[in-house]
Amino acid sequence: MIFDYLNWNFVKIFYKSPTRKKLLGNFFSLSFLQVTEYVFPLITFPYLVRVLGPANFGFVAFAQAFVGYFQILTDYGFNLSATREISINSQNKRKISEIFSSVMFIKFVLMLISFLMLILIIFLFPKFHNDWLIYIYTFGTILGGVLFPIWLFQGLEKMKYITILSIISKLIFLVGIFIFIRNSSDFYFVPILVSIGVIVAGIISMFIVFIKFKIKIVLPNFSNIKFHLIDGWHIFLSTIAISLYTVSNTFILGLMTNDVVVGYYSAAEKIVRAAQGILNPVSQAIYPHFSKLYVSNKKAAASSLKKILYLVGVFTFFVSVVISIFAPFISNLLLGRNFTESIPILRILIFIVFAIGLNNILGTQGLLAFGFKKSFTKIVGFFSIFHVVSVTILIYLFSSVGVAIATLATEMLISVTMFYSLRKRRIL
Repeated sequence: MIFDYLNWNFVKIFYKSPTRKKLLGNFFSLSFLQVTEYVFPLITFPYLVRVLGPANFGFVAFAQAFVGYFQILTDYGFNLSATREISINSQNKRKISEIFSSVMFIKFVLMLISFLMLILIIFLFPKFHNDWLIYIYTFGTILGGVLFPIWLFQGLEKMKYITILSIISKLIFLVGIFIFIRNSSDFYFVPILVSIGVIVAGIISMFIVFIKFKIKIVLPNFSNIKFHLIDGWHIFLSTIAISLYTVSNTFILGLMTNDVVVGYYSAAEKIVRAAQGILNPVSQAIYPHFSKLYVSNKKAAASSLKKILYLVGVFTFFVSVVISIFAPFISNLLLGRNFTESIPILRILIFIVFAIGLNNILGTQGLLAFGFKKSFTKIVGFFSIFHVVSVTILIYLFSSVGVAIATLATEMLISVTMFYSLRKRRIL
């Protein structure tokens, strides 16, 4: 009922918009994708945690967190900055080709740099030298991510392609784990299958870009490359800062404890991220719309932002409370009896669904879409430093539960600060 209420009010808010048909089409395409985000993990996740066990599941999660830093580097904030540029120039084919060529060139260069850094780290540090192939296999997701231009599809508001390609990627992984993963020693197949799925989706997306959209490769000049590097810089910095209280949680925990503890935390975090994914269709569908609406009608954009903030806040708080209450049942159902230590982590960490829901509306749809990149970067930058300090102390005191406490505190403080930043500008 509450999710239906959120969907209906989302429709009413944008009902009078001339672009409502496209906007709602994108929203429902992404909503369908989100359904698959629940269905596939419900099949694969309980199987994986039971077969791999806490230690191997934790090791795979640690490798993914480590390679996640290279994902941040190759993304370089283009999922927002390039999306915005494509959205603004969506009727100009020549300009789209220029943007696409420049961004792809930068991403491939950054991917090459990332791979060289990975090899260097693997052979310099003993912790990474052992089972080094796992990190190489996991790096395949970086290649797939570079080939799959989600930012282009979002900017053109062609969300159905994101949905189709993402489902193909997940199907490959789904079929693969039941064929190749039979016992805990098969854990190395996890990164292989994930990488293959993403790379296949990326290759197909290139055919769509060149054949369906008829985008041409244009030799990027220095000025275009410089523009996109500068344009995405603040978002890139903020993404690095955000990673310090998201991706880095698993990484820091792995450095300070062991794979078993990481396994307990990662299992709880997977459930939280699945619940958090409820908001992805809203976020991805409305960001290009808000970017354009703010340019043409600032008052209407501010009014819509207030309504969406209220609806998302009420819905995410309800979801967080319900999951926290039923955490023991959910943990036993999805993770099994070997993961009872994940229950207290889940009960605390689930409230970041509420905090991140607010952060997304206030930060991405508010500060970023309305052009306040520097303020956004300063806020997340300051609290990322706060988080690293607090999470290090709390891991020492409370182990994996300390990570949950520090993460929730950081996200809530960011929400409050972003709210007052927008209120100061008379947007809220």
